Amino acid sequence: MSEQQARQQMVKLGASFFQRGYATGSAGNLSLLLEDGMLLATPTGSCLGELEADRLSKVTLDGEWLSGDKPSKEIAFHRELYLNNPQCKAVVHLHCHYLTALSCLSGLDEQNCIRPFTPYVVMRVGDVPVVPYYKPGDIRLAQELARRAARYRAFLLANHGPVVTGASLRQAADNLEELEETARLMFTLGDRSIRYLTDSEVAELRNN
Repeated sequence: MSEQQARQQMVKLGASFFQRGYATGSAGNLSLLLEDGMLLATPTGSCLGELEADRLSKVTLDGEWLSGDKPSKEIAFHRELYLNNPQCKAVVHLHCHYLTALSCLSGLDEQNCIRPFTPYVVMRVGDVPVVPYYKPGDIRLAQELARRAARYRAFLLANHGPVVTGASLRQAADNLEELEETARLMFTLGDRSIRYLTDSEVAELRNN
């Protein structure tokens, strides 16, 4: 995919997220790794529904701002995910309703906050660890994600929302949507008795 195609895809996916209520105001950010090794990212304070292809931020993996509007202050944790996981080619961070609500609950399993009850999260992202709360833009968020990057494809930032990776921006977006739908199901089921997947069923899914 050319850089121009990547820019157009980011604009299109950002608009789709915004129009369907996954993103509100200027919350959330997207990035992808270009073929030249540079990062393309949404600018600081930008609305995902109003992105412009030629104003997207272009940044090096070292954090040098090359062109476009100033990148989001959260680009630091995007960079750490790329630097610490060669499989990561795109990152989606949104404040979508159900996952952000989940991130505000206490008592979550910090190793995997979504106990499997459908096969799809297992197949798409696996375990979803909880990252301790730090204010947005805090360098410690980047450090926490760097420590976990090689082992996970999705993360829940406490009191903040999800961070999801993928082998492409399209895949990262699909993974995010699967997680959000699963969180919606969790709140819909509430305190009803859930038939969770067994360890052997989870292992079978992971081996496919």
